[in-house]
Amino acid sequence: MSEKVEALIEEIKGLTVLELAEAVKAMEEEFGVSAAAPVAVAGAAAPAAGGDGAAAAEKSDYDVVITEPGQEKVKVIKVVKDITGLGLKDAKALVDGAPKAVKEGVPEAEANEIKTKLEEVGATVELK
Repeated sequence: MSEKVEALIEEIKGLTVLELAEAVKAMEEEFGVSAAAPVAVAGAAAPAAGGDGAAAAEKSDYDVVITEPGQEKVKVIKVVKDITGLGLKDAKALVDGAPKAVKEGVPEAEANEIKTKLEEVGATVELK
């Protein structure tokens, strides 16, 4: 590895998770690329850097869990079917088995979007 790259890595190690996310976003905009996979790798490496990184890295991915399907179970099943790509029978089994994870390990923005869609049709949802 070149000295420049090693120096850059050392500099990155000193960043907070928020600063690193900001840097990634700026690089994506500057160079017109997406760093989706490298961000996941960087997020996985953050816990090795220190205790604060571990807590922040754990909160980057969420499990969306239906705790209660509510009164409009048919509507909830349709939304689950659309979100997961499951067939109707499997989506119904998932909803009937509540509390159950609809999606696991999704980014916060996607988790909140899924939660909103499910709550709009009457389900009770938790992000874990």
